[in-house]
Amino acid sequence: MTSIHHDPIRIGMLFSETGVTSEIENSQRLGTLLAVDEINAAGGIGGRELQVIAHDPQSRPALFRSLAERLVREDGVRLIAGCYTSSARKAVMPVLDRWNALLLYPTLYEGFEFSRHVFYTGAAPNQNSVQLAEFMTRHFGTRVFMVGSDYVFPYESNRIMSDLVLERGGEKLAELYLPLDARQDDFTAVAKRIRQAAPDFVFSTVVGESTAMLHRAFRSAGLDPARTPIASLSTCEAEVHQMGAEFAEGHITAAPYFQTVDTDTNRRTLAAYRARNGSEHPANQCWEAACFQMHLLADALGRADPDDVESVRRALPGTEVDAPQGRVRIDEENHHTHLRPRIGRVDATGRFEILEEARERVRPDPYLVSHTLDDWSVRTALRATV
Repeated sequence: MTSIHHDPIRIGMLFSETGVTSEIENSQRLGTLLAVDEINAAGGIGGRELQVIAHDPQSRPALFRSLAERLVREDGVRLIAGCYTSSARKAVMPVLDRWNALLLYPTLYEGFEFSRHVFYTGAAPNQNSVQLAEFMTRHFGTRVFMVGSDYVFPYESNRIMSDLVLERGGEKLAELYLPLDARQDDFTAVAKRIRQAAPDFVFSTVVGESTAMLHRAFRSAGLDPARTPIASLSTCEAEVHQMGAEFAEGHITAAPYFQTVDTDTNRRTLAAYRARNGSEHPANQCWEAACFQMHLLADALGRADPDDVESVRRALPGTEVDAPQGRVRIDEENHHTHLRPRIGRVDATGRFEILEEARERVRPDPYLVSHTLDDWSVRTALRATV
């Protein structure tokens, strides 16, 4: 739809530049800005450029909420890209409801949610948890030790993983939670408990700066990732960069995207990103979702009235673009995104070697209506020995 207006289309952006989750959120911020530059360089939306209005929520859910309110009430924004933790997303949702605004949320999360005001471009549980559970129990065993940060995503993700492991006849040896501002000594104590329990694998839902602390404590305790790896949904290139490859090597993550994905779109996007930003903030699954969701939005804006939130909301479902991971699509029924699951293991250089990947993208099932491992039945063969 061609707009008669020529003023910029304002997009709000809420990613933390400071605080405990700023490393990963900075990559999301940079992915968003890269995509906006690409869209504007291609002519914008009917000749109108996208203009980003950004604020720093400092990794604090309460500040996410107040800044979302500021974006809507003071900055005149109705389209927002942002949030990393589920606590931040849930803090923002009442603002979206009250002011009829939209949030594009580029982070994997625990599922079991639908909002007409949110479009979810990160992985749902049937696009990462299901595959990780199947892979880990098939290759390492069914005795799992769980450790997470103390907020919504870890609790719900551990519940899902517990069910998946128990379906395989497995056993949960422990389930521990630490605050987001936990200290290194706290993780040293956790690593000692892991060593005593001798699990087949550790399932980590630790996020932010705590991820590096867990991996350092794991190594200091003499634990061997070849025998007892840490398996995660959220430990990606950003966290590997933060902790160093020597602490991350051998550990395993399930995600739709790694830098090592072999697609033309990935190579082209990475080249543009590195030319713009260098390597200080590595590309990762949350960066990728932040980037491609802006292209999904731009496609929808081109078919909608950019100044009418309801028009944009109607245009987004069914939208498809070529993302670095492959072709992605917003589901017409649940506002989540069709993604291609993969399993990666960190090598000595800090890169993820992709061990398995789905042959096709998986339709999002955020409520795990079919709570099975069947989504991974179309997996490729192993690319490396585990």
